[in-house]
Amino acid sequence: MSITTVATQPYSDQKPGTSGLRKKVPTFQQPNYLENFIQSIFDSLEGHQGATLVVGGDGRYYNRQAIQVILKMAAANDVGRVLVGQGGILSTPAVSCLIRKYQAFGGIVLSASHNPGGPNEDFGVKYNVSNGGPAPEGVTKAIFERSQAIDSYRILEAEDVNLDQLGAFQLGNLRVEVIDSVTDYAALMEFLFDFDQIQQFLTSGKVRICIDSLHAVTGPYAKAIFERRLNAPAGTVRNGTPLEDFGGGHPDPNLVYAHDLVETMFGDDAPDFGAASDGDGDRNMILGRHFFVTPSDSLAILVANATRVPGYRTGLAGVARSMPTSQAVDRVAEKLGIDCYETPTGWKFFGNLLDAGRATLCGEESFGTGSNHVREKDGLWAILFWLNIMAVRQQSVAEIVADHWATYGRNIYSRHDYEGIDTDRAEALIRGLQDQLGGLKGQTLRGYEVAYADDFSYTDPVDGSVSTHQGIRIGFTDGSRIVFRLSGTGTQGATLRLYLERYEADPSRHQQETQAALADLIQIADQVARIQELTGRDQPTVIT
Repeated sequence: MSITTVATQPYSDQKPGTSGLRKKVPTFQQPNYLENFIQSIFDSLEGHQGATLVVGGDGRYYNRQAIQVILKMAAANDVGRVLVGQGGILSTPAVSCLIRKYQAFGGIVLSASHNPGGPNEDFGVKYNVSNGGPAPEGVTKAIFERSQAIDSYRILEAEDVNLDQLGAFQLGNLRVEVIDSVTDYAALMEFLFDFDQIQQFLTSGKVRICIDSLHAVTGPYAKAIFERRLNAPAGTVRNGTPLEDFGGGHPDPNLVYAHDLVETMFGDDAPDFGAASDGDGDRNMILGRHFFVTPSDSLAILVANATRVPGYRTGLAGVARSMPTSQAVDRVAEKLGIDCYETPTGWKFFGNLLDAGRATLCGEESFGTGSNHVREKDGLWAILFWLNIMAVRQQSVAEIVADHWATYGRNIYSRHDYEGIDTDRAEALIRGLQDQLGGLKGQTLRGYEVAYADDFSYTDPVDGSVSTHQGIRIGFTDGSRIVFRLSGTGTQGATLRLYLERYEADPSRHQQETQAALADLIQIADQVARIQELTGRDQPTVIT
């Protein structure tokens, strides 16, 4: 085995987004494309020599090939040890768990999260730092700058590692340890939650659950935890085998793409509890019988019930939510007397708050919730949290939500996604909104008086860093909000996300249909942003 230095040239499009570098598989398969980005990671880091690195992905197409390249490049760049999941499988929260447990220098996650997989679909590479969380902007900026000047990369000439065989292997001076993907993560879950109580609940004969892994990474984790450890019946976990193309589906746990689970949960013989997770295991959707829980409500309910769960029995230091997430959790934090932080979208913004002990639970409206147990959002964690609460309260999902609304009021909330729209038109829409911001305050739109209109800016309370242009907000005097934002997680065209929120205190009006309750705000949003005119769409791709 020998180390080779290979001459290369930069690619101009390797700037990481909110969750790493995401492109179509054929883009990553271009000569030296993956190698350039991996070498740029190593070149940008200080102190990785002799250190431990965690590597794994969600099992999508190109996952195994990419891991072999990364292992050989890690060997050539003086990494001391790599922990890699068996079969190349590691969920994103499991990577974070391993980095923290084994005090690794960092980790490389191979995933495009909730995006489709396959030979012509999406792939992604994300670097996580030593706290287990996504690389902050300073690190991703350095990686990109290096990628624009790179002229060579280093790789070990060696046979591929058998990723299916547990054990330790040598690649030159690098020790590669193929580990069980589930064991350490499952142990952390058992520490946080009352598995015995959940097991009794699930085996009481009073409740049926359905977990849909969407042929993505959580399948092995869900089977091990729910069916084997918690003794849920065989078949509780659906679509539990990770497939390179996710079975031809879209591994995004929402009401549109998890349609089979939705049909089950709204069917005649629906289970009592249903949940789905996404491609890399960091998102979740919670359903009751004939009932959908919005991610914003889910976060608020977890915070309100946190002390019922062993891992959070002593209380919460604070909570955090992304700016587009509804203000439901703010009301809970106020009643608990704890701080609630509003951050830009992107889990990395929660990292400083968690590390500084200012927040314990955090979440985003994009079906992501988590806590200080790792530095990523965590789908199965949220599912177990809900089951633990149900086991303690002995109530259904709908009853728990209704009780919550009765106590705090309901933040009626929805997100409209316009996917794959022309990038120039999407950017023109945002520019048009920005041009109006100075004149909107004080206007009355369909009976709603504008209290403020701005382009959200965030100053990190821990390190003082400033992030600007994080989404257009229009707030009204009654507490209602409209938010516009372009997503940074897609690989083709642009995705416009429209967020709508109205607070309802009257319990007699809590059961009204969401889109009807938000109809005026939907029309205001189209009027102000010219959505139909500029996107050419008369309705969203996805409504959640």
